[in-house]
Amino acid sequence: MQTAQPNSLRLLQWMMVASLALPLALFVFASAVSWVSIRETADREIERTLDVAHEHALKVFETIDRSLSEIAEIIRDLPDADIVAREQAVHLRLKQLVASLPHVKSVWIFDAKGHALVNSLVVPAPEIDFSDRDYFKAHVAGDIGTYIGEALTPRPPYQGAAFFGVSRRRPSENGSFAGVIHTSVLPEYFENYYARIGREPGSFFAVGRTDGTVLARFPAASRDILDRNGALGKLIGADPKSETKSETKAGLITLTSPTDGIERRLGYQRLAKYPIYVSAGLETSAIRARWLSTMSQHLIFGAPATALLFALLGLALRRTRHLHFEAEKRRLAEEALKHGQRLEALGQLTGGVAHDFNNLLTVIRASVDLLRRPDLPEARRLRYIDAISDTVTRAAKLTGQLLAFARRQTLKPEVFDVGRTVQMLSEMIGTLIGSRIEIVILGPEEPCFVNADAGQFETAIINMAVNARDAMAGRGRLTIAVGMAASLPNAAPLPLHPYGYVAVSVADTGSGIPPDQFERIFEPFFTTKQAGHGTGLGLSQVFGFARQSGGEVAVASEMGKGSIFTLYLPRTAGSGKSRQMPTADAAAIDGSGMSVLVVEDNAEVGRFATDALTELGYTTRLVGNAVHALEELASSAEHFDAVFTDVVMPGMTGLELAQEIRRRHPDLPVVLTSGYSHVLSEHGSYGFELLQKPYSIEHLSHVLHRVGRREVKPSVETRA
Repeated sequence: MQTAQPNSLRLLQWMMVASLALPLALFVFASAVSWVSIRETADREIERTLDVAHEHALKVFETIDRSLSEIAEIIRDLPDADIVAREQAVHLRLKQLVASLPHVKSVWIFDAKGHALVNSLVVPAPEIDFSDRDYFKAHVAGDIGTYIGEALTPRPPYQGAAFFGVSRRRPSENGSFAGVIHTSVLPEYFENYYARIGREPGSFFAVGRTDGTVLARFPAASRDILDRNGALGKLIGADPKSETKSETKAGLITLTSPTDGIERRLGYQRLAKYPIYVSAGLETSAIRARWLSTMSQHLIFGAPATALLFALLGLALRRTRHLHFEAEKRRLAEEALKHGQRLEALGQLTGGVAHDFNNLLTVIRASVDLLRRPDLPEARRLRYIDAISDTVTRAAKLTGQLLAFARRQTLKPEVFDVGRTVQMLSEMIGTLIGSRIEIVILGPEEPCFVNADAGQFETAIINMAVNARDAMAGRGRLTIAVGMAASLPNAAPLPLHPYGYVAVSVADTGSGIPPDQFERIFEPFFTTKQAGHGTGLGLSQVFGFARQSGGEVAVASEMGKGSIFTLYLPRTAGSGKSRQMPTADAAAIDGSGMSVLVVEDNAEVGRFATDALTELGYTTRLVGNAVHALEELASSAEHFDAVFTDVVMPGMTGLELAQEIRRRHPDLPVVLTSGYSHVLSEHGSYGFELLQKPYSIEHLSHVLHRVGRREVKPSVETRA
């Protein structure tokens, strides 16, 4: 019970820790899984969005490419002079073409020197030199096909949105450089489109050349996203050369812009046949916000539930601690109650024992006085000696019963025979209740074994006997019957026991129990006796012992005829140990030639033992404590055949002395003696012979003869 209490507290404490640790671990695990899932979902969204942006950009550039081919067909084989001559017609045709293409700002046709021949904006074309533009220089250097230029702003006097050029070389009839056909494309067209499809917070789109030049972007992010020295720029910069430009290169990357410090998850893909990359992505903060939103929903439901569980466990722990505290208080109170009950029974017992012991002392004193008379005949002298011997035996038996009953120890169930125990208690009960009450013991036909605390059982029987004595006012008949019962009384709430029960009934011929007191007889401290004649603890001890042992106590009473208290205890299989009184000793054995070291702290007892052993022919040496005994053995252990020592001595006890002798002198036997019952209960546990005080010289001689190291011859006479 006491071990179960801290175990239950530790279990609740571990449950409180687990109520926090397990949800936390589960939350961490779920967070990791959720983060991976949201990252994968975001990557799939980026890839789908990138596919849309890629398809859109590819169609735009293919449309521009077809427009350039159409313009080239319009001015095919026309010299510059003819184009200028037809400027108005060509201008109108170009203007119609631009009007049909929302992503195109204007179309220009330049001669070999960079001068505008015709455009879609105004007639006549302005006299501006465009030979310094990057696209013009690129086409002068050679036929590179379709060229995509940098993002530019209009030259004065023209104003408007920024643009980037898509151009193609004008070949002459002989294939030489004749000029450039240039289309100005609006980045805002791409940006407006990206604004429509990129409604997710943190969305990002960009169109750029393979050298990292940004042509269009949404939102207005820094241009270093596609920088050639950046992570994405290096991937793009590793693009295949012109002969394999038809290959499509794509991937996903996470990078941080050096300018704005924003980290993004980007997907990129190259347009087939064009040195252009399209990029789409999300800010990682937006992805993280999705994850936090998902986990916060778990927290909204999980955190209160976890807190509630923790609070409930805390309340349970607090309640359990309080219950354990109350249980401990109750246990201590019950122990004190049991001790008080035993003291009450012991007080009742010692009163009767003191009376009987005084009678025994009277016999001894009278016999001693008569033995001192010088003219006493031999026959009467022997009779008085026998009377003293018999009286001592009765006194030893009486004190042995009293010590056995008065022992204090933790409740220790043991298997014992109830019938035999009751028979052994009969003489003690007779002393307790007085000679005017007739005692009838009805034993069972076969042994009745139970597994209970024998001391508590004896206390219960004594308490019931005392209660019966008081009910009969010291006169009547007390009947104690032991038998077997298949079940408990009908009112008992306990389950049936497989072996049945042993029933011990104590019946008296007293006045009976009044009906108004019947329900209270087992209450602690309830008594109908006068002050100073009882504490009211006796029957409560019987009730508590019965319940703790898995049994019950039943009462039947009739006013004017008496009461019957029946104690039911679960019966058990097997046989138990029983305490037996020493048997009568045989004739003393002559100890001639045998030497004994006697260790006794009581000088008178020591002299008696040595004198008696000397009379039997033993050689003895008496010492007063264990230290002197070890000193004696250290110098002359070989001179002794046995050591006879008292157990209870100041300093080193006799048992400790015996163990030390066994260690130092393994072949030297030791015999212990004591008058304390708790020492006798350890008989045989250490392998030493043990005599109970008072002992007879005959019994001692037999024990020494049995354990001694030398042979001695038997004697049929006891030498006084």
